[in-house]
Amino acid sequence: MDLSLTPEQEMLKAAASRLVSQEYPKETLLQIASPDETTPLEPWGQLAGTGWLGILIPQQYGGEGGSFTDAGVLFEELGRGPVPGPHLTSAVLSALTILEGGTETQKRDWLPRIASGEMRLVPAITERDYGWDERDVRTVANADGDGLRVSGSKAYVFDGETATHYLCAVRSEDSEDVGLVVVPADAPGVRARNLPGFAWNLAEVRFDNAAVESTAVLGGTIAGGWASWRSAVARAIPVVSAYQVGGSQAVYEVSVEYSRTRIQFGTPIGRFQRVQDQIINLVNHLDAARWTTYEALWKLDTGRDAASSISLAKAVASEGYYEACNYAHEVHAGVGSMTEYGLTLHTAASRTLYHFLGDPRQHRRELAVALGL
Repeated sequence: MDLSLTPEQEMLKAAASRLVSQEYPKETLLQIASPDETTPLEPWGQLAGTGWLGILIPQQYGGEGGSFTDAGVLFEELGRGPVPGPHLTSAVLSALTILEGGTETQKRDWLPRIASGEMRLVPAITERDYGWDERDVRTVANADGDGLRVSGSKAYVFDGETATHYLCAVRSEDSEDVGLVVVPADAPGVRARNLPGFAWNLAEVRFDNAAVESTAVLGGTIAGGWASWRSAVARAIPVVSAYQVGGSQAVYEVSVEYSRTRIQFGTPIGRFQRVQDQIINLVNHLDAARWTTYEALWKLDTGRDAASSISLAKAVASEGYYEACNYAHEVHAGVGSMTEYGLTLHTAASRTLYHFLGDPRQHRRELAVALGL
């Protein structure tokens, strides 16, 4: 197993790093995170203009046709920001779901627009109980002529307020099958409400008898849609984990720098044993997250059975990012809690992503199943 990056991937890593530093400096990220300031559109436009939103979309559908490791390299750099926006939700999760279960017409219509950033197709899956299981879907789709009427409420929808369309999980009232439909965010009966205190513009989205055309049903039929979603989630998880690795790396670097420059009792605090212990603990979580994540990406790219590695990567990366922020706050003490310092951007992201697509406990159970334990 060779997890070293190719020269092309090293170039992608460097280019993504430059874009993040130029378009998403700390001041811009704080402005995006502030509920009292208008989110600037220029950084997202610059990211969309690179073509990287189509990194996992085949060239025949307007994308880059990159590998999963390519996507991991890109999203690790975005995670260092942490750069917000519907890149994970639309360009990874929704794109992979369409590739998995969409009709050829849907792929040719939706995927090029996702790759260009014109269409921000955000999954609306979880509901009030916040479960990622098919049994948790209560939003109902009723037959209405040639189309459907969707009614229900989705909670904790990532990028819910910035979406142009929702990839909504629905349960057929007739057959009880669970599938996916694409609902425009500006359709009558669709309302989004921000959920404060979270990263990623989490929102509650309500569908009040919203009309959906039959062509907007993924795959043309409700039946089978959930299976496409689950398959796409499995392949998207290592990319999400790479984003968490990038966040952990940034937290590590800022903690080391602070330990070198913060003087207490006439010496840098990095000389104190307790501070060194915190940074070592942080490094252990970072390294574990990085190598489990890139093993999962490598298995996806080489066609190996990746089920156990995917669950392991998500469990380790989610816990690693969460704990990395905890240890960073121990190193920084009070200054780390100051919003303008920037560490709290990662703290909020680590907590918000912790449960996304399943928390570590869920993925440890799935790991045991994959290993036959």
